[in-house]
Amino acid sequence: MLDDQTSLPQDRCRYPLDSLVRVMRRLLAPDGCPWDREQTPMSLRPYVIEEAYEVVDALESQDTERLRAELGDLLLQVVFQSLLWQDAGAFDLNDVIAGIVDKLVRRHPHVFGEEKANDSGEALKRWAAEKAREHNGETSYLEGVPSALPALALAAKLGDRAAAIGFDWADAASAWEKAREEWFECENTLDGDSERFAEEWGDLCFALVNVARLKGVNPELAARAAAIKFRDRFRAMEAQARRQGKDLAALSLHEQNELWERVKKDGTRNN
Repeated sequence: MLDDQTSLPQDRCRYPLDSLVRVMRRLLAPDGCPWDREQTPMSLRPYVIEEAYEVVDALESQDTERLRAELGDLLLQVVFQSLLWQDAGAFDLNDVIAGIVDKLVRRHPHVFGEEKANDSGEALKRWAAEKAREHNGETSYLEGVPSALPALALAAKLGDRAAAIGFDWADAASAWEKAREEWFECENTLDGDSERFAEEWGDLCFALVNVARLKGVNPELAARAAAIKFRDRFRAMEAQARRQGKDLAALSLHEQNELWERVKKDGTRNN
C-alpha cells in the first residue's frame, strides 16, 4: 500500500540505522562492554522510561541540539531491546520496523485506502474501528493502555479511547459540571476517613483530566509545567533569602509568603 516514494527499503538507505546496530553488536560481543553484556530486557526498563522523560524535557526546553541527542538515546533503547530479543529467538529490529509500518498503514484506511476522515475525531474513530477489526471485536477498546503510565496520562489515555467510540462528554463545559460535582463530593469527605477521601479525590482528578482533554490540553504536561513553575519560584525564593544572608527554612511562614509574592511579582514563571 506504500508507493515507491515512501517504501521502507529506500528510507533505510537514507537513514543509516545499521551503523547503530553494528555498534551495539560490538558492545554485546564476548569481548565487548561488560555492563552492556549484563543487561536484560527487564533490567533496561528504567532506562526506557528515563530516556522518554528526557526527550519530553528536551522538547520543553526547545533546545534542538539536546533534543537530537535525547532522541538518539531513546532510539538506542529500541535497538538494544530488539537485539536482546533477537538473541532470545523472539524477533529482530526488522520485525519491529515492519510491524509498526504495517500497523500505521492498516490503521489509516482514510489515507492509504478508500475511506475518508474529515477531521481528527473521525480519524481516531477509524483507528479504533480498525483495531477492533484486527481482534475480531473480542478485545476491549481500552486494550493496550499501559497501567504503568503516570496517573494523569493513564486517565487521559483511557478517556481518549472511550471518546473514540463516542463515549464522552459533549464538550469541556459539560465535563466541568462533572468535575464540580466531584469537587463537592470530595469536600464532603474532608472530615471523614482518609480512605474515603482518597477515593473521592481520585474521582475529582479523573474528572479534571477529562476537562483538560476536551480543551485539547495534555493534563500530564500541564501538571508537570505547574510543578516546574513551583520549583523555579521556590529556588528563586531561596536565592533571595540567601542574598539577605538568611536561610529560607529559618524564616517564618509569613516571611516565606512575602518572598513568594515578591518572586511572582518579579516575573519568575509568571501565571
